[in-house]
Amino acid sequence: MEKMVRTPYWWLSCLAILLLITKVKSSEQPQLSNENWEKTAVFLSPKFVLEPGSVSNKDYYNIDFPRGHIAIKSFNGEVIDETGNPVPLHETYLHHWVVLRYHQRKGVDIPKHHGNRVFDKSDYFFVRNSGVCDHGLSYYFGIGSETRKMATHVPDPYGIEIGNHAEIPDGYEEKWMLNVHAIDTRGVLDRLGCTECRCDLYNVTVDEHGHVLPSDYYGGLRCCYDETKCMVKEGFHGVKRSLYVRYTVKYIDWDASIVPVKIYVLDVTDVWTRPDESRGVRSRHYCRVEYDVESCDIGVANDDCIHTKRVSVSLPTSGHVIYGVAHQHAGGTGSTLYGEDGRVICSSNPVYGEGNEAGNEAGYVVGMSTCYPSPGTVKISDGELLTLVSNYSSAHGHTGVMGLFYLLVADSSTNTALHSLTYVRFLFLMS
Repeated sequence: MEKMVRTPYWWLSCLAILLLITKVKSSEQPQLSNENWEKTAVFLSPKFVLEPGSVSNKDYYNIDFPRGHIAIKSFNGEVIDETGNPVPLHETYLHHWVVLRYHQRKGVDIPKHHGNRVFDKSDYFFVRNSGVCDHGLSYYFGIGSETRKMATHVPDPYGIEIGNHAEIPDGYEEKWMLNVHAIDTRGVLDRLGCTECRCDLYNVTVDEHGHVLPSDYYGGLRCCYDETKCMVKEGFHGVKRSLYVRYTVKYIDWDASIVPVKIYVLDVTDVWTRPDESRGVRSRHYCRVEYDVESCDIGVANDDCIHTKRVSVSLPTSGHVIYGVAHQHAGGTGSTLYGEDGRVICSSNPVYGEGNEAGNEAGYVVGMSTCYPSPGTVKISDGELLTLVSNYSSAHGHTGVMGLFYLLVADSSTNTALHSLTYVRFLFLMS
C-alpha cells in the first residue's frame, strides 16, 4: 500500500470537519478559546439624568464604536451609575436600547445628541438591516431588560460585516447612533404600569409630536416619550442621578474566511401586503411594533390565560439560520418561529429574575433563551412562508408589549465547509 502523505494542514482539515459535524445546542453562546485575535472594546454612552418617575428616550449620534473593516462577534450593554455599579431594573427600567448604522457626509458636524432638531436629509442616511419592516426596526443591535443575561455571540466562522469601504458612498463615512429608552421607577405609584407606559399614569393625551392620542390607546411608546414623567407616590423624594449605558463590542478584523450574515427583525404586529405582479402591488410590511394584551375572562385559571398573536411573512432571500432570539416584555411566555412545513426554526423563552440584585430582579425579564443551530442544518427557502407566534400571560392585562424576533441568516450558496477550513487556518496563524 502506498504510504499516506500528510500535508502541513492535514490536521486542520480534520478539525474543520469535526467543527462542521458538531452540533451547537440552543442555549448560551459558544465560547472561543483563542483570545489573541478577538478584540474587546468597552464604551460608555453619553450620560442621561433621571429622577423618580422621569423618562429618557434620546438619540445619541456618532457614538464611540470600533472602526475599520471588521466582523462584529457580539454586542451587549447595561445601565450603570456614575461609580460604574450596575443599576437594577426596579430602579431604572431599560425599556430598550438600539444601535443603528448610518453614513454621514464628511465635514458635516452633527451633535451627538440633537433632540428634535432637523438636519439636511442629504447629510446623513441610515443603513437598514435586511428587513423586513418598511419603517422602523432597522437596527443592527437592540435589546431591552434582558440585556445582562442574553447570549449575543455570533458563532464561527460567521460575523456581522461592517466598515467595508466598498459599501460607503464617496464623500461619506460610517458612523453609529444609539437610542436609550430608560424609565426611573423609584417611588412610582405603579411600577409595572410605568414600565408598560400606561397613558393615565403619565397623564398625557398627545404624543411627542403633538398629535392627539386615540381614545382606545391606553399605553405604549406614544405615552412615555423623552422627558415625560410617571406618577410618583405623594411625599416620595429621590435624588437626580447620572446614568450611562456601558456597552461591550467584541470583533475581529475582516478576513476572506469569515462568512457574512444578514440581520432580519420580524414583528408579530406586521401587517403584510403580499406582492401581486398582475395588479402592480409590491410587498409592504407595516410593523406596528407594539400591541396590547387583554386580561382573560374572570373565573379562568391563571395557567390557562394565554394570549397568542401570530403573523405569517417571508424573507426576501433564502439562507441558513445561524442565530435567533425573541424580544418580549414582562408577561411574555415565549415566542416561536415556524417554517412553512410546521417545523420549528427557533423557540425563544424569557428568563425571569427571582431576587433583588441587578441581573436577577424578581418579576422582570432578565434574559431570553437563544438558538444556535448547527451550521447548515436550518434553512429558510426562497419565498418560504414563515409563521411567528408570540405568547403572553393574560392573567392580567398588558399595554405596549412587543413580539419581535431577531435572526442572523447566512447565504445558502456560501460554501461553509471551505470557509470553516480557511477559518481554522486563520485561527492557527493568529495564535
